[in-house]
Amino acid sequence: MGAIGSVQFGSALAATLFSAVGPIGAVLLRLAAATIVLLILWRPSVRDRPRRELLLAALFGLILAVMNTSFYAAIHRIPLGIAVTIEFVGPLAVAVFGSRRPMDLLWVALAAVGIVALTRGGTHGISALGVGFALLAGTCWACYIIVNARVGRAFEGGTGLALAMCVATVLALPLGVAQGGANLLEVHSLLLGAAVGMLSSAIPYSLEVEALRRIAPSVFGVLMSIEPAVAALAGFIVLGQGLGTRALIGMALVVIASIGASRRSREAPVAM
Repeated sequence: MGAIGSVQFGSALAATLFSAVGPIGAVLLRLAAATIVLLILWRPSVRDRPRRELLLAALFGLILAVMNTSFYAAIHRIPLGIAVTIEFVGPLAVAVFGSRRPMDLLWVALAAVGIVALTRGGTHGISALGVGFALLAGTCWACYIIVNARVGRAFEGGTGLALAMCVATVLALPLGVAQGGANLLEVHSLLLGAAVGMLSSAIPYSLEVEALRRIAPSVFGVLMSIEPAVAALAGFIVLGQGLGTRALIGMALVVIASIGASRRSREAPVAM
């Protein structure tokens, strides 16, 4: 829950950077700031690491780079709450395909109804390209959930995440510099980028690694159903993006689904 609130308000804050450095420039600042913090905190080493583990960290970094870039490209074109709602097809798919209990499917169905309500609320003239980027981000989000769980088991603490963030930053560097240019080095951009990096990457990713050590990816996917509601709230508070009645009903449904999934996860802890 802490990761959800942190990442969504961080995304809303990042949107205020777009006019100065563009969405990919904002991604670069976010990843670079979070990478520096994680490297200082965990000091990961590649020595004596099996090649399989290093490749896993590199794959995780690739997923992070594409997920962040496509998501920021989406919220540059469509409202934050709608983008996250569309993006949620990723974790929802993980929940559906990973579920082994009928009750889990009930929560997924309830979350799906809420997503439909959110998507259909106030979306006149929505950018098709923005929707496409959100769907790509959703695909990456599903991969993120699965690979993140494996990284958490293969690496101690946040060392795997720190290595993956290094890879993600390097991948984002060329396009980020091309789009942001000299504005990336402005004090305002650096400070805001550092705040976004902490809120959107360092804090939530660390919390999610720990969460996925304790709960199944399918349960994690259903818990993420609260993301659209929090994103819409962040968009309203930070960016002034209004909310309609249909959207509020959709948020209530996904929150109920999240609470139900959380109760089920306590009943069936995962053995590692």
